[in-house]
Amino acid sequence: MKHISILVIFCLFCLSCTKYEELSLEEFEARNAEGLAEILAKTVYKPWRGEDFAPGKLGGTWHSVMDEDPKSFNLLVAEQDSSTSEVVSNMHDYLLDYDVVAREWKARIAEPVINIFENGTMEVVYTLRDDLYWSYYDSGKKVKVTSDDVIFWYDEISGDPECQSSGYYGQFLTMPDGSDAHVDIRKIDDRRFAFHFPRIVAEPLLSTNMDFGPRHIYEPAKKEGGAANVRNILNVSVDPKTIPSMGEWFLVEYTPGQRLVYKRNPDYWRKSANGVSIPYPEENIVRIIPDENTKLLLFRNGETESYRLRPEDLDGLVNRGDGTYTVFNSEGSLSAAFWTFNQNPINEKKHQYEWFTKKEFRQAMSCLLNRDRINAQVYRGLAEPKLNIYPEPNPYYNPDITLQYLYDTERALQLLHSIGFKRDFLGIMRDDKNRRVQFNLTIRSESSVNQDTASIIRDELSKIGIKLNIRVIDFQKMVEQLFSTFEWDSMLMGLSGSNIFPSQGSNVWPSSSNLHLWYPNQESPATEWEARIDYLYNEGRFTVDKDRAQEIWDEFQSIIIEQCPWIYLMRSRGFWALNNRWDFTNVYFDNINGAEITYIFLRESTTPP
Repeated sequence: MKHISILVIFCLFCLSCTKYEELSLEEFEARNAEGLAEILAKTVYKPWRGEDFAPGKLGGTWHSVMDEDPKSFNLLVAEQDSSTSEVVSNMHDYLLDYDVVAREWKARIAEPVINIFENGTMEVVYTLRDDLYWSYYDSGKKVKVTSDDVIFWYDEISGDPECQSSGYYGQFLTMPDGSDAHVDIRKIDDRRFAFHFPRIVAEPLLSTNMDFGPRHIYEPAKKEGGAANVRNILNVSVDPKTIPSMGEWFLVEYTPGQRLVYKRNPDYWRKSANGVSIPYPEENIVRIIPDENTKLLLFRNGETESYRLRPEDLDGLVNRGDGTYTVFNSEGSLSAAFWTFNQNPINEKKHQYEWFTKKEFRQAMSCLLNRDRINAQVYRGLAEPKLNIYPEPNPYYNPDITLQYLYDTERALQLLHSIGFKRDFLGIMRDDKNRRVQFNLTIRSESSVNQDTASIIRDELSKIGIKLNIRVIDFQKMVEQLFSTFEWDSMLMGLSGSNIFPSQGSNVWPSSSNLHLWYPNQESPATEWEARIDYLYNEGRFTVDKDRAQEIWDEFQSIIIEQCPWIYLMRSRGFWALNNRWDFTNVYFDNINGAEITYIFLRESTTPP
């Protein structure tokens, strides 16, 4: 029911209206410290530490929710649409898994072998499982999954720039002479294929791990109408029963604005210890509910199985529980939302462009980010600032490389004064050309956390005369601004994935990539520091020596921390509630894997655990 994607997939934060209590920071901190201990005592801490999963039993229906309708059932579209990704991930699978506890790769649907050659090249040979099928619901039709599916997707979908796949950028390596070389794929036989690297890389399995669609569906579409037609197939108007699955579930019903219904795939390769195909529930019904308060009500009424708590839910769900559910807790999240500024020269005629491209301005904004206040008033003291680029599980995490531009109004003023900004006699901040300093902060609706955070940022900026306008837009408009029009000032947003590997983010960190958010798709680096980031990222990918790699990634992190192209916000503790009708033997919850419910099954009785 849950699997870990190693790819960096674009996702966005949400908001709704919530008011925080007017208390001083000292009062909040005193109340929160006392309340945290009480909350943790009433919740369950159960991280996964590599335990085996016990055999369960078939049966039951899992009821869940998602925020909005999918835009498509197309795997390519899913790369840039989180709702589509949420739906189609149930019908596809990755080559490999990464065990974050053991810190090692494990075969998922393919077994890898790495070969290194004397001429300085290398290859990864994969062998697919022999029990993989593109199956069709309520039909005997099954199409064998072969290496042709993988090769087609790599070459003709991810490898075609017209398809606009984020996987395109990861197919190229920069050679020692500065030229680009392609990582080629070749077929060995129906089950075996090999990726050939023109030079040795540090993480070849990370580079080659991928999911893919059925060739027998996508290839005819491309031949008929090219890349545009590929993106148009498997749209939401098709009968979902006609969509093949090689994953855990078949999608059998979609009612726009209401729900999706899945049925378990009995042909799925993964089996429990007693030989039963996972998942154990026979059905998964997903209701489309954008409003967080409605989601909470459904959970409290027993109409959904689980619920991820917001800070404001803790008192009602933890301290006043009714015994029908259990709340789990985890440590602070590895990733965090961030505040970023548009440095795309398409906006060079706007005043804001001049400000955003000055690092002193971005550093000043970081100094105006009152993280203690955000923690107290938004997260109820259940979070901590994210001050590092890499999280602790990353092998090149360095606790000494942390953000130095913390909340300090006087330092913010000094930084702004250094680039000619000053306040007039009315206290309004003006730039070196006497223009009033004001800009927009774009956020997306549906979660109280973002709105409350944005309101605090606006208030803190107003104290030194900067006017911040909060702009709420829908998901599609935000995607359009990020990938097409580039017409935005600043944003609160996030990217999924936790940078467990330093070379993750091939579509984010290099200046030429499409998720280099502050200025994507650069033909050449716009700044010296971005050119240096490009160089270090590239060198780090190819450096096997651990000591030398540490030096490279330390400098990489230090530059990003200093330049503040985006400013991380808070790492919040996680709280997740689960209906007690499910057996908790195979259930885990932590800040790395999230809710592990892959092997969940119904308990024998309704007695709470």
